[in-house]
Order: sequence, then structure tokens, then C-alpha cells
Amino acid sequence: MNFHFSPVGSCRQNDNVAYETKGAAIQPDSPIFVTKPFLPPLEEFKEYLENIWTSRQLTNKGNYHEVFERKLSEHLGVKYVSLFSNGTLALISALQALRITGEVITTPYSFVATTHALHWNGIKPVFCDIDPKTYNLDPNKIEAAITPKTTAIMPVHVYGTPCDVDRIQDIAGIYGLRVIYDACHAFGVTQENKSVLNFGDLSVISFHATKVFTTFEGGAIISHDEITKRRIDFLKNFGFAGETTVVAPGINAKMNEFQAALGVLQLKHIDRSIQERKGISEYYKKHLGGIPGVSFCEQLPGVKYNYSYFPIFIDNDTFEKSRDEVYDDLKKRNIFSRRYFYPLISQFPTYRGLDSARPGNLPVAERVTQEVLCLPIYPGLNESDVLKIVSIISGQE
Repeated sequence: MNFHFSPVGSCRQNDNVAYETKGAAIQPDSPIFVTKPFLPPLEEFKEYLENIWTSRQLTNKGNYHEVFERKLSEHLGVKYVSLFSNGTLALISALQALRITGEVITTPYSFVATTHALHWNGIKPVFCDIDPKTYNLDPNKIEAAITPKTTAIMPVHVYGTPCDVDRIQDIAGIYGLRVIYDACHAFGVTQENKSVLNFGDLSVISFHATKVFTTFEGGAIISHDEITKRRIDFLKNFGFAGETTVVAPGINAKMNEFQAALGVLQLKHIDRSIQERKGISEYYKKHLGGIPGVSFCEQLPGVKYNYSYFPIFIDNDTFEKSRDEVYDDLKKRNIFSRRYFYPLISQFPTYRGLDSARPGNLPVAERVTQEVLCLPIYPGLNESDVLKIVSIISGQE
């Protein structure tokens, strides 16, 4: 059966996506990027914009903000959602909300915003190595990184693969530590039918344009009790607890009505969008699987994934080309894969002077960062372009 992609901005109504090779690949007329934001049909969004124009309420907990917060909570299966203008401010505010100080154990294998959020709070990041199969923070290495100054653990659900949440929570319980998950890759991910956002003290998600679910920019903190949510909401609005009462040194991190309105509309399309991503992921695995030196993320049992990324890992000793040579081959053909995450956060000048940033402390992360290559995956990706990517990597072109 041939497969058909929808144009960006609209998903097929048929969720049963099959991917089969058809004919010869063609040279793309335009660049193929690692991702493109899914946007709903513009006609659907116009009604929302007209309502905003009529109300003249652009921010400060407008109608769409309140509706989105409620509907998002229901969709994700979580109790409390606090919307933010972006995920980085949500991370910074989550640390503030729990009054985290001292040292925080985290991963070097993430986008740099994870560690920047610590730095902006005056917190020292302590890098811990990653698991060789999930690429998440390795629970076996966490305890050795704990010092008397450690106050929290900040793991990342890398590529949407859940961390070992039970073991991390056990360690946190023994040492009296808080756990804040950077869940920016994990929108909609569940494990044993439970949202991964329900673990830890707080979870932070992102709605950036590169994410599975986007509101142009945006983010949220998931909390588990009303008191914590109230404190978070104070912090994101300058610390105001009333018209004339400021209870904390907050910032302006509120989500505006345009972002919230798009979020409400996006919820109507997100399931079909993820289904299309799943089909592309399965196609890649079918046609790249079995190639010596090319491997994929391990699929954990009981997990419902969101297919936010499709990373492959190229063993430079086994595959006929290095990761960077494959990256260059794709780029020469106007295909822009990304090396998420290269370099490691611990290798950036801001952090490489830390004792925990020493390469010898992070052997798995140091290896994986040299092997990873994320391939294009997004709703609307053309069949012939997917075939071309596969052909280039497998050496058939």
C-alpha cells in the first residue's frame, strides 16, 4: 500500500497510517528540516482571533487562558496546570517555587536551557552520566553525585522516553531531595496508562515551535496540589497575590491569549498529529533496522510515546561512515538533520570548568553525543523525502 502525507496544517482523518516504499526518490525542491510545526487550518483559528479582538483581553488570565488550562489538564490526565509564556521561564519558576538552592544533580545530555535554568537561580549543576539504553539520567550514578549541598534532582525525559521514575523517587526519598522533571519532550507520554507528568514534585513541559504540541512559544508547570499551583501562579505574575499585594519576587511569564487560543485549537488535532509521526517512525525503523552500526532508542514496555524525535545512533567503528559524514551527506542534499544533543551541556564554556563536567565522569554521554543524529519527522513530511533520507543513510543513493 502506498502512503500519503497531508500538507502541513491539516492531518488526514484516517489514523491507520501505512508506510511502504514506492518508486524512486526525487530531489526535494525545498529544504527538509528536522521538524516543522504543525498548525491547524487558518480558517479554524480565525474565529478564535475574532473573539480576542472583540474581548480586547490579550493577557492576564483571559478566557482562552482559563479554557486552555482546564482542557489541557483533562487531556494530559494531570491535576494542576500553570501556563507559561515559554518552557525556559517555566523551568526557572519551578525551581523558585520549590525554593531550590545549593546543588542540583542533572544530565549533560539535554538542551542547554535545562542547565541554564539552574544557573539563573544561582544553583550549581552537578552532572551525572546517562543510561546507555534510554539516554536518561542513570539512577545507578545518582547517589555518588550527592553531597551535603544537594537539594534536588532534575532529570530529563529525553526524546519523550520516561526516566526510571520509581528509582529516582526512591533515591530522592532516602536523601530528602526534591525532583523536578524537565518533561519538555514528553507531552502526552504515558507509562502504564499514567501520565509521566504525574511523577516528581513538579514537571515542566514546552510548547515551543519545535515541539510535538506548539502554541508558537509556550510552556507549563504540572503540580499536584492547590497550594503549590497558587505559588507558581503568583511567581509568573510578578508575585501578585491580589491587586495591591505582592508576596514574592516574581517575573512576567504569563501566557497570552493568542498562545492560549492556539493551544485550545491544537488539542483538537494533536492525536492525529502524533499518529502520523508514529507512522514515519515505523517507516524509518523498517528500512534502517538491521543496518550494522545503526541503532535506535530502546522502546520501553507499557509506554505510549509521542514520537517527538527520531534519533539514530551511528557507531563510528561499525558503520561505513561517521555520524558527521552522514550529517554532511544529508545537508549536501538540502536535508537538515540535527545532532541532538551535541555538544554536551558539560562541554560548553559556561559549564566545562565544573568538576562534574570532566569527560571521565560522563563516559556514556561522551560516547552518545558523538553518535546521535535526529532525522526529520513531522506531520506533512513528504513520502518521497522520507524515502530519500533512508536511501542516503543506507547508501542506496
